[in-house]
Amino acid sequence: MGKSKVVSSLEKRRKTCEPSVVDAAAKMQIRQFRQHDLEPVLEIQTAIRTLAVWRGRDYEQLATNPQGMILVAESEARILPEIVGFSAFYRIDKESELWNVAVRPSHRRQGIARSLLSEGCRILAESGVRRVFLEVRESNLPAVELYYSFGFELLGRRKEYYLNPKEDALVLVYKLVQP
Repeated sequence: MGKSKVVSSLEKRRKTCEPSVVDAAAKMQIRQFRQHDLEPVLEIQTAIRTLAVWRGRDYEQLATNPQGMILVAESEARILPEIVGFSAFYRIDKESELWNVAVRPSHRRQGIARSLLSEGCRILAESGVRRVFLEVRESNLPAVELYYSFGFELLGRRKEYYLNPKEDALVLVYKLVQP
């Protein structure tokens, strides 16, 4: 599949993406980011000190970039739907990077991050992506455990990649298509 077909496939998927139900009982869905999701995404980011900090403009640019994809987990358990998590991916040809995944602290350990990863990887695989990479703080044990249980493998380490505090990053890879 040529580069233009891959971009076209992901862009087409983005425009027609129906939400996928995560948990019918909890009325949770994973769907594509919309402009009005920016404020809750930034609130989630602010609540999590280990998360890479982005500006609103960064999310807006990623959402409109044909190689970018932001998914949100939306809970409809309340009267008004609430964004409880999000993930951000960037694709280059047959590879992608997971730039961020986060869930509100009050909604953790419910499978939301796993569902965001799963849906993102499914969409990426449909567009021809073969591998997903990410960096994670070595001390972020809940995230490291999630990624390993999902099937990510250790590829390497980036010394002193993170600041405040200075810390190594683990570089992980998930193979969407086996060779």
